[in-house]
Amino acid sequence: MNQVAVITGAGSGIGRAVAVDLLDAGYRVVLAGRREDRLRETAAMSAGRSVVVPTDVADVGSVRALFGLVRAEFGRLDLLFNNAGLSLPGTVGDLSLEQWRTVIDINLTGSFLCAQEAFNIMRAQDPRGGRIINNGSISSVSPRPASPAYTASKHAITGLTKSISLDGRAFDIACGQIDIGNAATDMGSRMADGVPQADGRIAAEPIFDVRHVADAVRYMAGLPLDTNVQFMTVMATKMPFIGRG
Repeated sequence: MNQVAVITGAGSGIGRAVAVDLLDAGYRVVLAGRREDRLRETAAMSAGRSVVVPTDVADVGSVRALFGLVRAEFGRLDLLFNNAGLSLPGTVGDLSLEQWRTVIDINLTGSFLCAQEAFNIMRAQDPRGGRIINNGSISSVSPRPASPAYTASKHAITGLTKSISLDGRAFDIACGQIDIGNAATDMGSRMADGVPQADGRIAAEPIFDVRHVADAVRYMAGLPLDTNVQFMTVMATKMPFIGRG
């Protein structure tokens, strides 16, 4: 196993869990995120080979530097997990333009910039091809209250996933999306404390171990390039998503 992976948002939560899992599986992993100290904490959790690259995915120069390092260090790229993201609360009537742009810049434009750099490496390398996995979220399908920017960005990720999947066919680049509901991370664990529901109630929601997300991503990543998981949903079985909750 000498495959090279880039993981954004690798300093915490889902990104950290996936990074450690892939390192333990033998991948060489480039850890990207805004906080170098958190990335180094992730790197220390596995004896596998990792490279820490502080990165702002919303900044084109920072993203180009990240993938420039990948070219220089490894000469190829087999997997991009487009995971970096954030959510800012507020209804469509309350969210400021600055908040809207912040979420869109990181969640959507950041995913595009990273996918573009990865795509260009993958189609030019020998052997050609690779895989891009986008973190879509349950919000790519169904919104939570007071989350217009996050919801719009994640709905758009689905369109980006489909477009990359289509455009990548000619270059043996596979692209899929994982939609995650209530993984037990710093961000997701608040669900167990009670969050707003569509009917106005505040209710606790079930959560599940984030290691199952890592298992799912590793499964998607481990498929041959002639096979693709286009969309996968991994969620707490009893979370209020299917039906009326």
